[in-house]
Amino acid sequence: MLFSKRHAPSIKSPLDPGAPRKKLWVVSLELRDGQQSLLGTRLRTEDILPVLPLMDEVGYECIEMWGGATFEVALRFLEEDPWERLRAVKQRCKKTPLRMLLRGQNLVGCHHYPDDIVVKFVECAARNGIDYFMVMDGLNDVRNTEVAVQTALSCGKKAIASIPFMLSPVHTTEKFVEIAREYEKLGVYAVELEDMAGMISPLKTGETIRALKAALKIPVYYQAHSTGGMADLGYWEAIRAGADAINCDVSALARGTSHPAAESFVAALQNTPLDTGLDLDLLGKINDHFLALREKYKEYESKFAGVNVGVLKHKIPGGMLSNLELQLKQMNAESRMEELFEEVARVSRDFGYPPMATPFSQMIGAQAMMNLCTGQRYKIISNECRNYIRGSYGRPAGPISEELKAEVLKGQPAITERPGSLLAPGWEEAKEKSAAFARCDEDVLTYALFPAYAENVLKKKYHLL
Repeated sequence: MLFSKRHAPSIKSPLDPGAPRKKLWVVSLELRDGQQSLLGTRLRTEDILPVLPLMDEVGYECIEMWGGATFEVALRFLEEDPWERLRAVKQRCKKTPLRMLLRGQNLVGCHHYPDDIVVKFVECAARNGIDYFMVMDGLNDVRNTEVAVQTALSCGKKAIASIPFMLSPVHTTEKFVEIAREYEKLGVYAVELEDMAGMISPLKTGETIRALKAALKIPVYYQAHSTGGMADLGYWEAIRAGADAINCDVSALARGTSHPAAESFVAALQNTPLDTGLDLDLLGKINDHFLALREKYKEYESKFAGVNVGVLKHKIPGGMLSNLELQLKQMNAESRMEELFEEVARVSRDFGYPPMATPFSQMIGAQAMMNLCTGQRYKIISNECRNYIRGSYGRPAGPISEELKAEVLKGQPAITERPGSLLAPGWEEAKEKSAAFARCDEDVLTYALFPAYAENVLKKKYHLL
């Protein structure tokens, strides 16, 4: 016997016998982060619509179906209007709230947009069908989310603060609690801790969730990618620590660089105080639909289908692994993947350990790729990386390499103000430049965010070509 009765550990868990009943919420990720992690975000609107009646009935807390990379990919590769997808999904989901990932001042892009563009975007997204705005900042700089959160609340919608969960010398449990408290003061409905790369141990997950639950009065969600092989265990520890919601995919789009499977937790929690109430039979039918889509889009599928313990070192999020793999393949340099992983870890340290969330995972990955290709570290520094070092994206999580700062700043002080406050308004200029093909506010926003792709898509939509 491991413990005597007298010295048995006293662990309070919502799963303990006699614990009060409290339904565990399950968030659906297939239409956004699931397909983004496994299939290059290539699902078309026509692929999604047939399964929505089932997804609306199964009992999800919400369906995350927009934001992140879906907006850009729709324009760039699918030549679809992302606003039309949002409206079409909303028409078919009468019961279940729709959620989007909104990257704070970055919206659905990779750089900061002016405050008036942020306000307009959130207002239009709310009007077209988004109920929950999951707002995040890649640096966990809460200032960069203020305008988006306040606008969502003024529209009568819920804001959820997503906190990138990072493993580094500067990311402590106390720091995550401090960030979450800032968000609670801002008025968010809930906070969500997200392990983008699947690097956090189950015990660390439980410890952090327990600390957040003790410090906050609002719900706590948890999301992790399965890349490091620990996410299922991490979800279990998060549940035991009191998490109010877990984010999952059905098994057809689960695991690998994606997330744990919903079916596993729905089955495991049946007839417990945390029974999810989700219908396993309906989940099976939903899974059949996505199995067919996974076969249809297998050319985009990531090869990282198992466990990659290297994530503990390189901390690359699931959605980025397949992109780096593709870049090396196009360069006939697939054998250098391990070298690239090592360089990513080095660049991350030099940059002050920014959480590996968009756009910083892309910045670090691109800089590491340049270092590898040139054979000379930082011989070329991208404009995005220079702007990050200058402070244009917000406060870094930790100290940036002094050599890098000296190279970029050239003796000038770094930016300390909220970066969005330094940007000139952009709405009127976008309206003027898109007047020939924009027919509504949503079209103007599409152009303001992605001018390189918007004009072609909108001209085709309105038969102007």
